[in-house]
Amino acid sequence: MGYDEIVTTTAWSPGPGCHGGCGVQLFVKDGKVVRAEGDEKHPFSQGRACPRLLALTQYIYHPERITHPLKRVGARGEGKFERITWDEALDTIEQKLNKIKEQYGPEAVLFCQGTGRDIGGPISFLAYSFGSPNWIQLGLAGHSCYTPRLGAMMATQGDYAVLDAAQFSEKRYDDPEYEVPKVIIIWAQNPMPGCPDGFFGHWIVDCMKRGSKLIVVDPRWTWFSARAEKFLQIRPGTDGALAMGLINVIIAEELYDREFVKRWTVGFEELKERAAEYTPERVSEITWIPKEEIIEAARLYASSKPAAIHWGVPIDMAPEGSTVAQAISHLWCLTGNLDVPGGNVIARPTYGVTTYPFSTLEMNELYGEEFVKRLNAKRIGANEYSMVKNFRGWAQPDIAVEQMLSGKPYPIKACWIQTSNVLGGQAANMSLHYQALKKMDFVVVADLFHNPTTMAVADIILPVATFAEKESFRSWWSPLQVIVPAVQVGECRSDWEINLELAKRFNPELKKRYKTVKDLINDRMKPSGRSYDELKESGGWIMPEQNSSSRPYRRYEKGLLRPDGQSGFRTPTGKIEFASKSYEAWGLDPLPYFSEPPESEVRTPELFEKYPLIMVTGRRSPMYFHSEHRMIPWLRECDPDPIVEIHPQVAEAHGISDGEWVFIENDRGKIKRKAKVTPIVHPKIISVPHGWWLPEKEGREPNLFDAWNINCNVLTPVGTQSKSGFGGGAYKTTLARVVKI
Repeated sequence: MGYDEIVTTTAWSPGPGCHGGCGVQLFVKDGKVVRAEGDEKHPFSQGRACPRLLALTQYIYHPERITHPLKRVGARGEGKFERITWDEALDTIEQKLNKIKEQYGPEAVLFCQGTGRDIGGPISFLAYSFGSPNWIQLGLAGHSCYTPRLGAMMATQGDYAVLDAAQFSEKRYDDPEYEVPKVIIIWAQNPMPGCPDGFFGHWIVDCMKRGSKLIVVDPRWTWFSARAEKFLQIRPGTDGALAMGLINVIIAEELYDREFVKRWTVGFEELKERAAEYTPERVSEITWIPKEEIIEAARLYASSKPAAIHWGVPIDMAPEGSTVAQAISHLWCLTGNLDVPGGNVIARPTYGVTTYPFSTLEMNELYGEEFVKRLNAKRIGANEYSMVKNFRGWAQPDIAVEQMLSGKPYPIKACWIQTSNVLGGQAANMSLHYQALKKMDFVVVADLFHNPTTMAVADIILPVATFAEKESFRSWWSPLQVIVPAVQVGECRSDWEINLELAKRFNPELKKRYKTVKDLINDRMKPSGRSYDELKESGGWIMPEQNSSSRPYRRYEKGLLRPDGQSGFRTPTGKIEFASKSYEAWGLDPLPYFSEPPESEVRTPELFEKYPLIMVTGRRSPMYFHSEHRMIPWLRECDPDPIVEIHPQVAEAHGISDGEWVFIENDRGKIKRKAKVTPIVHPKIISVPHGWWLPEKEGREPNLFDAWNINCNVLTPVGTQSKSGFGGGAYKTTLARVVKI
C-alpha cells in the first residue's frame, strides 16, 4: 500500500493514553492515519509498540468519538447535549468562570487532571493564569501516585532517581560507561503492561537478557516474579516494614557501603537505631514473608554492585506512603548505588527543560516566591499539610472533596476536568465524589469520548485532539522530544491549544507573549537552545549533554547537583539525609517507620472478621490505560470483562467457579465482577482491575455505563491520607468479601 506521508513523532496521551515517550511512525493516506508503528530509530522504544498504539486508528476514527464542542441542554444526567461552536463554548466558559471569580474568588474553581500525561503543563498554565491555586487530581486519595515517592527522594537526596537502564545515553547498553545492574528489585509493580513514569518495562527485560537477576516484591505472581531469584509475596500495605527489615539486615551485617556512607551521608546512627526495631522476625510477622527470605534478599541486593530498585504506585498507596518511599530510597543510598552506572541514577530533565513546574522549587523559579505564597494562602490542604505547602503545587484531594460538600472554609463552585474520568477512574469513594460534583454550579470536561463523568456532570464538553493531531513537546527526564501532528480530525483541538486560548482570555498579558502554541513551546524549550521546528527537523529528539547536571554519573562528586557548584547533594546539609531535615522542618518524623493499613486484621479485627479478604485494585492491563479504551474493538476483544482474580482455595470455600459472576462487597457498597480463579494471587487477597465502565451500556442516569455496578472505587475509602498529605490512599488495602450470586 502506498502512503502519502510517514510522520515521525512521539507518543503521549491522548491515544495510547500512557505516560508516553515512544518513538512512533504514523502512516497517512488520503488525509487519514491508516497505520501506526514503532520507530526503530528511537533510542527508548527501538521500534516496540504496545497494543494501544497499534490500535490507534480505531481510537482516532471511532464513530462515537466527540469531534465538536457540546453543551448540555437537559438536566444533568439526562445525557442530552447539542453541538455548539468553539466560540460559543469558550465564551460561555469565560463568562461563567469569571462570574464565579468575581463572586467567590478564583480559588472557587478546581482544575482537575488525571494521571501524569501530557496535561501538567497546559492545566497548571491555565489554572495559574485564571488565578486559582487549586490544581488537583480530584479523587486520587492522598495524591497517591508518584508524588509521595518524589517528595521522599527530594527530602532524602535533593533530587529524584530512577533505575539506570542506560536511558540517558543515545548509545544505550553499548555505552562504555554503562554497567548492567547485577540485581534489580522490582518493588510493587509489574512494569511491562504499564510502562510507568518515564520508564519502559521492556528495559528490565533488556537488562535480564544481559545478566540482571531479580528480586520481586508483590502480593501477586507476575511474569517477572516467575523468573526471579527471590519472590517476596508481601501482605499489601506493609512495604514500609519490609524496607526497614532489609535496612536492619544490611546495617547489622555491615553490608552497607562504608566509604559512601561516611563521606556522603548524615543521620546514619539515627537510622541504625530506628532500623534495629525491625528485626527479620518482627517484619516476617507483619509482612507474611518468611524471615529467611528477608535476610537472603537483603544480602543478595547489598552484595551485588551495581544494583537498582524499580518501584510502583503501591508504594505511594501504602500507609504513610511518603515515609515508605523514604525507607526504600535509603536502600540505594546505604549501598552506594546512587548515581552510579547500573544503580539508581539521579533524574533531571534534558537541558533543564520541563513541561511544567514540577515542584515548589520550580514554581518559585518560574513564577516567583510572592506568587507562590499567594497560591499557598488559599490552596486546599496547604495549611493542614506542610509537605503539600512546601513540596509540590497540588491541592489536597481528600480535603477538597469534603470542602466541595461543606463549602468550608470557602465554597467550591466549579470544576475544570481534563484528562480525567473522575467517576469512572481515580475517585476513591465514587458516591462521595458524585455528590460533590453534582453540587457544582458549572463543570467543563475536555475529553474524547463520553464516559460516566461527562454524562453525570458536564455542562460543556470540549473535543480533544490525540497526539497524532497536535503540536507538543515531552521532557520527562530524557530525551527532550517534540510531538508532530499528522492529521486533523473534526474540530478537535489539543489541550495546549484549548488552555492557551482561555489563559489569554483570563490573563490578557499573555497575548503579547504567545500568539500560538508553538510560541509557548519555544519559550519553554529555550534552555535547550533549540526551537520546536529545529528539533523536529533534526529527528525529533535530543539526549542530555555530556558533563551536565542532566546526565549521569557521580554528579555529586563533580559539583553538578548543587546551585553553588560545590560537591554533594541539593539538600539542607549537602549530603544524603537518612534523618531528613526537610521532614523535620515540615513537622514529620525525620526517620522512616511502618504504619499499619487503616483496614486490616491487626488494626480493625472486627471489620476483618466480617470482610476477610484484602481487595487490591489497579492491576494494569496492556490493553487499557486506567479507564480508557474499553470501546476500542481490538483491545476489548483481548480483555473483554471486568474480572476479579480469586485464589482457588477462596473459590472452593465459596462454591465459586471460574467465569462465574460474583459480588464483591463491604460497608461502602457492592459491585459485580467475573471470577477468574487463579493461583497467582495470594489466598488472602483478591485482585480487582480498576477503571471499568461499559461503553456499550446505557450512559444516562441512573446507569452511567454500569459504573455503579462494576467500578471497584465504589468500595474504596477517602480520608486515609498520610501525615504528610501525600500517600496513603487505600486502593490496595481495602477489606472486602466475595459472595456467590
